[in-house]
Amino acid sequence: MSMQPGPLNLITDVPGLRVGNASDDAIKTGTTVLMGDAPFTAGVHVMGGAPGTRETDLLAPDKTVEQVDALVLSGGSAFGLDAASGVADALRLAGRGFAVGDQRVPIVPGAILFDLLNGGEKDWAENPYKRLGAEAFHNASTTFDLGTVGAGTGATTAKLKGGLGSASLVLPSGATVGAMVAVNALGSATVGETSHFWAAPFEMSDEFGGLGPAPTFPDTTQVSVKSAQHANTTIGIVATDAALTQAQCTRLAMAAHDGFARALIPSHTPMDGDLIFAASTGAHAMSNPIAETLTVGHAAALCMSRAIARAVYAATPAENDTLPCWSQRHA
Repeated sequence: MSMQPGPLNLITDVPGLRVGNASDDAIKTGTTVLMGDAPFTAGVHVMGGAPGTRETDLLAPDKTVEQVDALVLSGGSAFGLDAASGVADALRLAGRGFAVGDQRVPIVPGAILFDLLNGGEKDWAENPYKRLGAEAFHNASTTFDLGTVGAGTGATTAKLKGGLGSASLVLPSGATVGAMVAVNALGSATVGETSHFWAAPFEMSDEFGGLGPAPTFPDTTQVSVKSAQHANTTIGIVATDAALTQAQCTRLAMAAHDGFARALIPSHTPMDGDLIFAASTGAHAMSNPIAETLTVGHAAALCMSRAIARAVYAATPAENDTLPCWSQRHA
């Protein structure tokens, strides 16, 4: 039995997970939140040289708190870290959070990308990201849009608009793996000047155009990068219902970075803050943990590479864009 996409081909094919998006089209930015019906085990791995994060230290395998209430991806550079505060406030009002006496403290790690030079109006008088975080929380559902939405609203790559992408796989064991990513890379998701995606060998069911690999192998010593070389960072989440420990979630996040390397050239640069969270709801017990953990990691990398291409493929044009969409250049 081979692996196949779940019914939605979204990270929310993992039972018990929901995703909410909030966008501000005038600013050209937004926020995306992943929530569980209950707290879930999480890990993180950073491979970029310029990350922006909140509460990632507590996800290390030696730390006391092993489960979180939500994970947040946001635009806005350091300003965007405030989106997690909006999510935390909403969770607290809903009675969610780590119990400390009679208090509830929501655990909401987050990561940001840089989208401050994308043609949007950045002259706000008050940081908008706490509001966007709360809106994303209230928009959470099992279905959500891809492309120019949420944390991918203002995202760009070397030559094209980036965006928000997602993909999933159901494993032979019955476990599900999904990925979600906001693609804002220094490098490119497409091969040279062609319409073809670097991730083409991993595409399933024509999910990003069905063009297949580039007809000729490119000169990979020549790569395209943004002219504004500090305006980057691709941030993502992989999730599964396979029962993983915090240490295993950390390894899952590490494995998923292979998806970045397969879909973005170059990736993990000193000017990117490339980061992946990993989440486990723990609902699917593993009968053979060693073999199944390997398969889950492999599936996470496959889902991530596909999600990256889907993000760029689904991007839509907006006023004052600094770059075209894939559909405009390659239709």
